[in-house]
Amino acid sequence: MSLTLDIVENAQRVLREYLPVTPLRAAASLGLDVHLKLEGENPTGSFKPRGALHAVWRKLQDGPLEGVVTSSTGNHGAGVAFAAQKFHLPATVFLPQNPNPVKRARIAALGATIIEAGRDYDAARDHAAQYATERGWYFVEDGRDPNITPGPATIGLEIVEQFPVVNTIYVPVGDSTLIRGLAFAAKARKPDVRIVGAQAERAPAYYRSWKERQVITTDTADTIADGLAVRCPTEENIRAIRELVDDIVLVRDDDMLRAVRRLLLDEHVVAEPSGAATTAAFLKSGASARGRNAVLLVTGANLTPEYLRRAATLDS
Repeated sequence: MSLTLDIVENAQRVLREYLPVTPLRAAASLGLDVHLKLEGENPTGSFKPRGALHAVWRKLQDGPLEGVVTSSTGNHGAGVAFAAQKFHLPATVFLPQNPNPVKRARIAALGATIIEAGRDYDAARDHAAQYATERGWYFVEDGRDPNITPGPATIGLEIVEQFPVVNTIYVPVGDSTLIRGLAFAAKARKPDVRIVGAQAERAPAYYRSWKERQVITTDTADTIADGLAVRCPTEENIRAIRELVDDIVLVRDDDMLRAVRRLLLDEHVVAEPSGAATTAAFLKSGASARGRNAVLLVTGANLTPEYLRRAATLDS
């Protein structure tokens, strides 16, 4: 399915039945022209239900489903579990071994079966794909299922509607579904808007692939920002972000923890490390980011006690 503005606008209509329009709030501590798009206000504490709901809804238009399965580092799994609950379907979520406990608990609370398998997200995905094939269930595959993309793309429409003078939108880069969809929708409504990605320095596969114009995989994606921990980009996704994304900024784990602390203390916003990556990227951009009507996408609020303690005790 090729993404079009009509498809994204229809997704917006569908999602309004299940999800609120998330707040866009001024962030005075970051600058008079800076706003935060608070996706942690969604029911599972992240933006992920947008894509999961749209994907399952769209698949159901073609006929009934036996069940849904996915792989995730946490937030997408909770999104799929939430969608399955709304549409009265069984769900199984494959997580990497030793997952984020806050996100695991959210998935469990939503009634999904959890299987921990594989050392990271990409390994868990292989297990989920095999499970889906064996059961005949719908594999809601983040980063590769085109039915997901219109969901997060609706964030781009909301930002332009809420803040028409926006010049720059900072977006975290994990499996790239979010930045591809959001960038397409925002640029369809406002062609001159700049899209800046924020990716973890310790999980740079998409940054390197974007920069070198070819698929670059990494052996590890060892970052505290589990939502950004992807090792294996796809060629199709790289082509899309080459066309849509104006820049990508790499941020260190400590930078994200400092951003977590700053958002909490100065803006009273709870953000997990991947959700704070855009704030870290904005601060790293320094003077070059000033003077712009910027929106920083805060994608998730599922902060663990461990990372909260680390953020609080980290040197400034």
